[in-house]
Amino acid sequence: MVSDQKPLGSWSVKQGQIITCPAVCNFQTREYIVVHDNKVLRIWNNEDVNLDKVFKATLSAEVYRILSVQGTEPLVLFKEGAVRGLEALLADPQQKIETVISDEEVIKWTKFFIVFRHPVLIFITEKHGNYFAYVQMFNSRILTKYTLLLGQDENSVIESFTASVDRKFISLMSLSSDGCIYETLIPIRPTDPEKNQTLVRSLLLKAVVSGNTRNGVALTALDQDHIAVLGSPQAASKECLSVWNIKFQTLQTSKELPQGTSGQLWYYGENLFMLHGKSLTVIPYKCEVSSLAGALGKLKHGQDPGTHVMPRFVNWETPQGCGLGFQNSEQSRRILRRRKIEVSLQPEVPPSKQLLSTIMEDSEKHIEVEVRKFLALKQTPDFHTVIGDTVTGLLERCKAEPSFYPRNCLMQLIQTHVLSYSLCPDLMEIALIKKDVQLLQLCLQQFPDIPESVTCACLKIFLSIGDDSLQETDVSMESVFDYSNSVHDEKMEEQTEILQNGFSPEEDKCSNCDQELNKKPQDETKESTSCPVVPKRAALLNAILHSAYSETFLLPHLKDIPAQHITLFLKYLYFLYLKCSENATMTLPGIHPPTLNQIMDWICLLLDANFTVVVMMPEAKRLLINLYKLVKSQISVYSELNKIEVSFRELQKLNQEKNNRGLYSIEVLELF
Repeated sequence: MVSDQKPLGSWSVKQGQIITCPAVCNFQTREYIVVHDNKVLRIWNNEDVNLDKVFKATLSAEVYRILSVQGTEPLVLFKEGAVRGLEALLADPQQKIETVISDEEVIKWTKFFIVFRHPVLIFITEKHGNYFAYVQMFNSRILTKYTLLLGQDENSVIESFTASVDRKFISLMSLSSDGCIYETLIPIRPTDPEKNQTLVRSLLLKAVVSGNTRNGVALTALDQDHIAVLGSPQAASKECLSVWNIKFQTLQTSKELPQGTSGQLWYYGENLFMLHGKSLTVIPYKCEVSSLAGALGKLKHGQDPGTHVMPRFVNWETPQGCGLGFQNSEQSRRILRRRKIEVSLQPEVPPSKQLLSTIMEDSEKHIEVEVRKFLALKQTPDFHTVIGDTVTGLLERCKAEPSFYPRNCLMQLIQTHVLSYSLCPDLMEIALIKKDVQLLQLCLQQFPDIPESVTCACLKIFLSIGDDSLQETDVSMESVFDYSNSVHDEKMEEQTEILQNGFSPEEDKCSNCDQELNKKPQDETKESTSCPVVPKRAALLNAILHSAYSETFLLPHLKDIPAQHITLFLKYLYFLYLKCSENATMTLPGIHPPTLNQIMDWICLLLDANFTVVVMMPEAKRLLINLYKLVKSQISVYSELNKIEVSFRELQKLNQEKNNRGLYSIEVLELF
């Protein structure tokens, strides 16, 4: 008993046997379960004395954890990622266990939830510094894999995990080696369970513990607004247990632990458990309803005279030498009174709730006004959540009412910079159906995690939409410069040999190519000196060039684009390349133009995916010859640079031998 500091029972395994999985309680049968030597499972109750005589089952695979929560049977998570219910496993202990995770992938952390009365399991794996999240839904038998992107600090190591859950997301919080706590929102209902999706984490709390700390750090979620952190706040300080309000970014309480800890921290039944020195310390802690006044310690109560309300505190002292602190009934009554007062002080209809109710009923124009009003208000801690819920509500109504399409509201919400593709995948899907190129361009500019299939779908629309339709569309033109005013347009006809980095080969061994180029009609020459697409289409294609992608996943989708559209895109890329080669810096004018690397990469991608198709098209023949000469000139340039590099190496060697000469010398260097 924790309150009496008396052990109710103690059991041990034989000498040589090692307990490899923490013991848990089966709340349905009131029995205990433990695993030793990775594969041997034992089940017993309070009446059993010797573990050798209790139920034993030898499994066919190694166990990582046994997970148990009230209301459902325990689950067994194996080291290879497979999950089994305890009853199904005991019915056939030697059943074959499949491998879910890849080779060298190691499970680092796991947690078991009950969501809508259905069990949900999440476990985190690591492989070569990359982290992955697996979410198992047992009501539908769906296992979804997510890749966790660490963001800017990609070299950081995650030291500890914790998580909380609400109706839509699992809030995965991680304490990294840089001392900061990050949050990753994992959807409970995945949009595409069979696809490996990517999630980006965001900074939640900065410099909570020292970045140099490697041992003794841990964190655990107390509720949706509070977390407890174990670790040293500064490099030279002792370890502390601190409680943070993540909603208002405030430290609620902290206590130094002079005897040190093992980096293990649990929260169960409104009690914090941790190892302090050689003792198990139990600290009662009950979270209040989160409010700004309470987080800042300035909560005022309009109560009757004589009614005293104590501020929230943690009893760190040791009453009667037992090492434990508990809240008495009077303190519990005060907490309940305090909660009632806070609820009465809250506004009747917060702006966020008012906005969410508006989007389900009112007209597009009225919704646009309300969204503009909400965005004009000072951002609250739940701003990201409200924006996500608002977009979700708008998209659900778009699906239910085909005539409803509040594009202006959606564009305002995208420009808040808090959305991503993984949070609202239906947004780009609806925009693709509507062929809303303006919204698609904005999504490509704002979302960092757009799948390659969606990027190619956008490219198809950008290449196929008519010029007349584009003229009526308002797209961002900041990445496009004024082609008509280019002073070099007259000279582009002369660049049949393609000046490259200031080098023009004197003789061209491709005589057939020269003959083909010399025979080109006058109207083809005119086409080569002007942009092959209108400026608005160029702005849309530039958004594609700036988008992030993986070559492996992009190439299959590029093969589905019609050949005439591929040729048009290649002509535009070739035109951009010629514009880059007109100046020494090899850059394009404009606010945010494509870079030379992006242009060359996309030329290679398009040719890799569609060369066999494009080479059969007569209208693409001259373009391919131009690209051939482009590559040839690049090879010539690099060949000459390699020759110069050898000469510079010899000069460097001679320069290093100067110490052996006198104060004055005349040297003659011959370069061949």
